[in-house]
Amino acid sequence: MSTSAGWFARARAVMPGGVSSPVRAFGSVGGQPRYVQSAHGSRVIDVDGREYVDLVGAWGPMILGHAHPAVAEAIARTAASSPSFGAPCAEEVLLAEEIVARVGPAQRVRFTSSGTEAVMTALRLARAATGRTAVIKFSGCYHGHADAMLAAAGSGVATLSLPDSPGVPPATTADTIVLPYGDLAAVQQVLAARGHEIAAIITEPAPANMGVVPPPAGFNAGLSEAAAAHGALLILDEVLTGFRVGDAGWWGREGRVEGWAPDLLTFGKVIGGGLPLAAVAGRAEVMDLLAPSGPVYQAGTLSGNPTAAAAGLATLAGCTAEAYRALDMNAASVAGIVGSALAEAGVPHHVQAAGSLFSIFFRDGAVTDYATARQQDTAAFARFFHAMLDNGVWLPPSAFEAWFVSTALTDDDLERITAAAHSAARAAGQG
Repeated sequence: MSTSAGWFARARAVMPGGVSSPVRAFGSVGGQPRYVQSAHGSRVIDVDGREYVDLVGAWGPMILGHAHPAVAEAIARTAASSPSFGAPCAEEVLLAEEIVARVGPAQRVRFTSSGTEAVMTALRLARAATGRTAVIKFSGCYHGHADAMLAAAGSGVATLSLPDSPGVPPATTADTIVLPYGDLAAVQQVLAARGHEIAAIITEPAPANMGVVPPPAGFNAGLSEAAAAHGALLILDEVLTGFRVGDAGWWGREGRVEGWAPDLLTFGKVIGGGLPLAAVAGRAEVMDLLAPSGPVYQAGTLSGNPTAAAAGLATLAGCTAEAYRALDMNAASVAGIVGSALAEAGVPHHVQAAGSLFSIFFRDGAVTDYATARQQDTAAFARFFHAMLDNGVWLPPSAFEAWFVSTALTDDDLERITAAAHSAARAAGQG
């Protein structure tokens, strides 16, 4: 029972679907999920002893690679004094100071244990600050699994959407207005009609949960302007992009240069160094509404625990200008290798990137929103995925996910990716 198949059989007997997060079950690609036993640098090793070049990176946090010495040392040192205290600790203060120093609009920081919690808190703050209840989100942007955010777009310019999941009461999503991503005119139209109801606009500043869809030029700035004009708050969900695409996240690439700022941001992934940690941050006058400073309640037993905060601090210390240059170069190399292999095999595809985040859509033409993202050959991706896996390259097991590289990627890794990509491209084209 030491094999992946054995562990998956045991898991399905005691865990729904055999997993703790749905995508891990390989449901969209079929086949048997691989159980990871260890990881170091750019490689992961499964329980069957097979080694893979890792292009998932724990879905983003392992930006410096697995078991980075500085991060591992920080975790071991801190955990030796107890993994958590349930009390204030120096590590959380130091991490908050680091975030504030890097991100201009982040004047205050409140830690949570997950990105979902951070988004829930940001929305609660926005509603408290404005006295309004409705929220605009965009189809294809993922903001965690809180009830109010599990809403999909309907027909028309804007709809009060039905929930995306059983168990979510329709009333919970009744104040969630879903619009097509990138459609600033639709946002302005809703605000013109219902601006007095809108507490916040929430968006991924560079969506990466429908595959990577770079924002149209001026879109985020336009959202900031439109929200401010109608007394609503702009929330940038940077759980994925924060500190991965640059020293100050996506805001640092756009807002810092263009002169606009969100009211609130959410962070996760990188700031925990692979441990459960996330944060909501933003303008002091809004953040100070949180208890005990203000009346808006939020709490978490493990929030800001010293071990996760220490891992995040060590990770951010390694996220230097040089590291970001290496990350961008590695991402461009991998995307180029795979794109060339697919082109050579005659497989329809389109590579899209936002900073070092990228994905490959199995279709002709650019993807601009969730509707076009869904117009791809997911069966071809599944064939490609399994061929890459069989040839020692670990990809996200879904056609709608970003690929993640790390600074630990080596020339040997690129050679393995090249060999695997040519074999996988041929497999993808055999449908």
